[in-house]
Order: sequence, then C-alpha cells, then structure tokens
Amino acid sequence: MRSQSIIILVAAILFGLLAVFVANAYLGRVEQKQATAAQGTTKVAVARVPLEFGTPVTPDKIKLVDWPTESLPDGTFSSVAQLTPMGKTHVALRPILPNEPILRSKLSGEGGRATISAVLKAGMRAASVRVNDVAGVAGFVLPGDTVDVLITRTPNDPQANGQQITDVLLQKQRVIAIDQDANDNSDKPSIGKTATLEVSQVDAQKLALAQQVGTLSLVLRNAEGDTSPTVETISVEDLRDGAHIGSYASSYVPAPAMPAPRVRYVRRAARAAPPAAPKPSLPTVEIIRGTKNSSYEVGRYVGL
Repeated sequence: MRSQSIIILVAAILFGLLAVFVANAYLGRVEQKQATAAQGTTKVAVARVPLEFGTPVTPDKIKLVDWPTESLPDGTFSSVAQLTPMGKTHVALRPILPNEPILRSKLSGEGGRATISAVLKAGMRAASVRVNDVAGVAGFVLPGDTVDVLITRTPNDPQANGQQITDVLLQKQRVIAIDQDANDNSDKPSIGKTATLEVSQVDAQKLALAQQVGTLSLVLRNAEGDTSPTVETISVEDLRDGAHIGSYASSYVPAPAMPAPRVRYVRRAARAAPPAAPKPSLPTVEIIRGTKNSSYEVGRYVGL
C-alpha cells in the first residue's frame, strides 16, 4: 500500500514537471513571436470613424495601429502629433473608411479647407455644366463616375434645313462634384442642377462654348472602357429603328491650305555691249608709183 502511494506521488510529480515544461515552452514561443512581430511593424494612424469629404481630422477620429513595415503605404502618419501639428488640423479631401490608413494624398494642407482644386490632377481644370433630371441620367451621375458629354444643336449649315443634330462633344470625363457634393463615396442618386467635370483646358473652352450654342447631356459609361476614335453625328432622319445610316453630312468643306509661294531667284546674264556703229566711208585717191599703188582717204568738202 505504501509502495503504491509512493509510485502515485512520483508519477504526479513527473506529470507536473512535464506540464510546467510544456507551458514554459509554449509561452516562450509566443513571446518570441510577439517580439519578432513587433520588430516588423510600424505605428500607423488610421481612421477611427468614417471621414467624409471636408471632415476635419481631429485626434478623437484617429487611432494608431501596428502595420507591417514591408507593406507600409507611402504618405502615412506615425503619430497623432504629425496629423495635428501646433493645433492645426487637416481636412479630408477623399472619403476615408474606418481602419483605413490616413494618407497625405487624401488630406489638405495644414489648416487648409476642402476645395475642388485640391483634388484636381496636374494640368486639369474643373468645369461645370448645367444638367437636369434627364441630362443628368435621373440623378445616377455621382462624383467619381465617368461620363460622355453630348451636345444637341442646330448647325449653321444651309443643307441641314434647320434640323437639329447630336454630336459627341467629350468622351471619358471624370465627374468630381454634383452641385456642392464632392463626396465620391456616395451611392444614393440625387438630382442636381450642375455637374463639375475634370477636363483639360481646351475641353473646358469647348464646354463653355457648347453651353451657348446647344444643350448638353451626360451619358454614364464604364470607366475602364476605351474612347472611340471616330464619332457619328445623329440627325432627325436617323430617328428610326435600325442602324445609323449617316444621313446628315455637312456641306461645309474647309478650304485646303494654300502652299506658301516659292520664290525663284534667276540670275540674269550680263547684257552684251552694242556693236559699234560703222564709220561712214570716205572717198579715196589711188596713186600709182611705178609698180606700187597706194590709196589715200580724202576729206569731203562742204557742198560735195
């Protein structure tokens, strides 16, 4: 009986020592893994709550998380002090979701404000066009969408006989705002009165002129699609079922450019001197001396 108790006690001690060894090994691996992970991460400021366009980025809307150093995005902030230096706050220029890193490209300058010019690409312009519930695709055109711009007008062409035509004015233009809303994270249709597009300088001039000579309409398109190298003009005669027959053809033909006149320089030959006038013949006298004869010219006497 006593020997069985000793055996049970020894077994309990062995199992206890084994449990302590296994627990220490497991905890050691966990601590080592945590230390290794801590060495490969960086503190990054992320949004605590959704930040919409124009929202000030204040400390209560920020939190710091460990982010893998190898996949760290460019333009991150590593502390709250970097986001709010000297009490100055940034403003969100793009929607930022919760737990999304706050990047410099999505913020205004220190103490700045949310402006459309801050979201424009280099060399681009913001141009607004008037729209309604039809021209604006029933309110489904939202900031961030891509559209084509159509113009309906009466051409200044006698062959058109006053009929209206529709042309494609611009293709694949990005919408950056509808009325005063520049939040490209919105998903609810809303009918606006103006649409602001991101266009080049020449296209901005086209939009300004087109609004004076015709009516503009927006057409939603896939942002990944390519632009068409050729566009068609649709006239009243094409308003029928079937393929476009291209009945309208403008009679205006631009005059061909006249080539610049070529100037040829010709070197003229020097004029030859006129031949000398023949001298008038004078009377001669022939004198014979032996076997030699000589001729002499004599002057004319007046009256001869």
